[in-house]
Amino acid sequence: MRLLGNIEARTDAKGRVFLPAAFRKMLQGSKDSCLILRKDVYQPCLTLYPESSWDELMATLRARINRWDPKHSLLYRQFLADVEVVNTDGSGRILIPRRLMEAVGIDQSVRFIGMGDYIEIWSGERTQEPFVADEEFKREIVHLMTDQPEAPTTSAGKEVQ
Repeated sequence: MRLLGNIEARTDAKGRVFLPAAFRKMLQGSKDSCLILRKDVYQPCLTLYPESSWDELMATLRARINRWDPKHSLLYRQFLADVEVVNTDGSGRILIPRRLMEAVGIDQSVRFIGMGDYIEIWSGERTQEPFVADEEFKREIVHLMTDQPEAPTTSAGKEVQ
């Protein structure tokens, strides 16, 4: 599944939001009967997983968790405590629970960002600025894609000797 795109939307007074048509179309082609919504572990956003992607994630997590380790049990519990199963209604909307909206600062404006096998849902206000400064992004993506760190540069763009 390739959930890709960057789409703005608005929630209504009850916390319902139209799942963008591009994503609905991709999801309708799958055999997933529901979507899984949870607060992201690292960022102030929500993550929306098709059921099949969620199942893969949970299989990986369960394989790494020792249920007899008390710390693992606490981590597993906390990970699942923020999970909501959601379905689209007849109009193509999903309901975002108020507690999750508050946890990530969503008021009305939201942005859906397709991340390949899941979708992030951000407060529209939080996506006004780039997630990473342009120069840092360029440097890190070069390093990530080539395993060769780019030469450090000055603010004028000249290589540091």
